[in-house]
Amino acid sequence: MSPSTSPPDSKLLVAKENTDGICPECGDTALQRYPVLSEGGWFEVVKCRECLASLSRTPWSRLGTVTRLEDTL
Repeated sequence: MSPSTSPPDSKLLVAKENTDGICPECGDTALQRYPVLSEGGWFEVVKCRECLASLSRTPWSRLGTVTRLEDTL
């Protein structure tokens, strides 16, 4: 039996949503909101595309995009 492999051109893409505002670090207006996984779990962040400064970081879903039935009760 051969091991399962992904196609070499497959990529995991995260949907990044443009948001309004001005970066306090560089003054650019190219801000995006998207989920990230870090040592504390999943967070929804807003970052500047130009200098990567973090404007906000709020806790997100416990399992990211996975919603368990018990979380909806």
